[in-house]
Amino acid sequence: MSIYKTDASGDVKRHDRPEFVKVVSAATSLTALDNDLVIELNAAAGAQVDLPAVADIESGWNIKVFVGAAFATTDWTVVSATNVIQGHAIVAGAHVAAADENTISFVASAEGIGDFVDIRFNGTNFIVFGSGVASGAITFTAP
Repeated sequence: MSIYKTDASGDVKRHDRPEFVKVVSAATSLTALDNDLVIELNAAAGAQVDLPAVADIESGWNIKVFVGAAFATTDWTVVSATNVIQGHAIVAGAHVAAADENTISFVASAEGIGDFVDIRFNGTNFIVFGSGVASGAITFTAP
């Protein structure tokens, strides 16, 4: 997707990889078209954000997911249909590993505004890196 913007001198410039913020307040499913989005989790109760199927996206697809508002009772989860989440997050100063996982959880009552994960697809796996302030704020699991 290309975006065209007019700069201060009146020249039209093409931007191939713009970054947009999508505010999510309920369960949602992402697609290949959501490449380069920043996803803000913004609701009092968490929900599930489904990643696109790996067959439906290309290497280089990426998003960033962050906590935009505190939530009290239900975790926000980011879920892959297959166990292809790899990487880690630094949570309360400790590395929390993800190896062959399918769920990233922002844990209710442990989350902090600004906690995040960056998710990039390398053609085979979703490679994640994130940061959470409080112990237990971000977890990775498989069924």
